[in-house]
Amino acid sequence: MNSTADAPSYTPYPFDARGIARRFRHSAIFGALGALQPGEAMRFVNDHDPLPLLNQLREKFGERVDIQYLQRDADAIVIDFIVLTV
Repeated sequence: MNSTADAPSYTPYPFDARGIARRFRHSAIFGALGALQPGEAMRFVNDHDPLPLLNQLREKFGERVDIQYLQRDADAIVIDFIVLTV
């Protein structure tokens, strides 16, 4: 049974990258993150670990976005990208 103590302190919005053409994915992800306010998050779902994307996100957003893996299996990745107040 989940308690409120287990609930995240941010609002996650779903973003399933598997349904977006590969050539548009990074642009769509950057746009979605740029639209979020501090305290909101994008719950990113993908079929592979997006390590190059994570490097690009760190370069573009720096300390403003926290990256938290929720699931990290070979064919199923779920990551919360949380927009922070810096």
